[in-house]
Amino acid sequence: MRYFQILFCFPLLFSCAEKKSEKPESLEEKAQRIHQKVITIDTHDDINVKNFTDSINYTQRLETQINLPKMEEGGLDVAWLIVYTGQDSLNAEGYAAASDNAISKFEAIHRLCEVYAPDKIELALSSADVRRITATKKKVAMIGVENAYPIGEDLSKFEDYHNRGARYISLSHNGHSQFCDSNTGEADNEWLHNGLSDLGKQAVKEMNRLGIMIDISHPSAESMKQMVQLSEAPIIASHSSARALCNHSRNLSDEQLLLLKENGGVVQTVAFSSYLNTEKHEARAAYMKEVNQKIADSLGISWYDRSMFSSLTKEQQNEFMENYPRVSKLGNEEAAKDPNAPEAVGVTDLVNHIDYMVKLIGIDHVGISSDFDGGGGIAGWSDASETFNVTLELVKRGYSEEDIAKLWGENLLRVLDEVQSIAEAKQS
Repeated sequence: MRYFQILFCFPLLFSCAEKKSEKPESLEEKAQRIHQKVITIDTHDDINVKNFTDSINYTQRLETQINLPKMEEGGLDVAWLIVYTGQDSLNAEGYAAASDNAISKFEAIHRLCEVYAPDKIELALSSADVRRITATKKKVAMIGVENAYPIGEDLSKFEDYHNRGARYISLSHNGHSQFCDSNTGEADNEWLHNGLSDLGKQAVKEMNRLGIMIDISHPSAESMKQMVQLSEAPIIASHSSARALCNHSRNLSDEQLLLLKENGGVVQTVAFSSYLNTEKHEARAAYMKEVNQKIADSLGISWYDRSMFSSLTKEQQNEFMENYPRVSKLGNEEAAKDPNAPEAVGVTDLVNHIDYMVKLIGIDHVGISSDFDGGGGIAGWSDASETFNVTLELVKRGYSEEDIAKLWGENLLRVLDEVQSIAEAKQS
């Protein structure tokens, strides 16, 4: 009898020993598990149409900060690809030239999704699309428009842009548009409309009707306040951070953030060095200016300081945007070898802004963006392949899986749902 009792106890003893040998989940393992589970959305990635051809496109691991291999490596599920047009004269000639540029970018995004890589990436128009596509393990493209300038004065083009896939639009960029004032007016306190123009007010109503999210990342503070007053739907800041931590006109003040919360919107904290930590950015930028210039000289290409961008010709701007990823990559590699290089703005600085805004307006109103290939990228999240590092830092700060899911995409999708639901009610 005793013999059988001993045999009966062996499995229990083995089970207990097995449980004792199990190691607790490390922070990195926890972060990996969460990162693989949640939908990760980056709401701002600029594009160059030269990277959307049959021979050069995002199926390749290009020097661009965003492309399909890098999204795969970093576990980034959704990239909002941007139809960006710079500001020019407010006349028919300027609008026509800008319109051609915008349409070429819409067409480039559709070529990627429908011709070059339909088995790898698909265009989403709603949150349901995002969930359906990510469930198939394909990547997701969405379209945002940075600057409504190319629309001109024809409000029917908002519907055309919507039909082409645009799901958010900013009414201005760096310079006052026909629709509203830009944040850049702060530099000299010169304004064109003192907020929204009459055309801009009509545009807000039209975007509400169509189900297009209104992006307030570039418009002036007064423009933003008037948009909140007029809009029947929540708004977004597609790539902005907290002004209290970094006093830049592209960031949102506490007053604006509280208005955004009241409106039900979301601010997508941006991994843009000069919008996160002024002191660190300026020290690093002065150092990198020399490094990047040497690299450009060695490559035999023209190089311009980013602060000069608005004063460059169209050809120079295109040349700069084309060369920027390559020079920046080589420059960062060179700086990494120098033990005396000033510390770069990094993921901890990004999450400091997330912490601040979550504390001020709540976890339901904060998200994440990069501004890759448009000047964004920081130490630790220099391109899409390093996306996991943001999740890791959030786990280190004590954010739960539910919190991280909201920050990475659920908040943005909730706003999109509400905007589209309001539009459906209006149209019916």
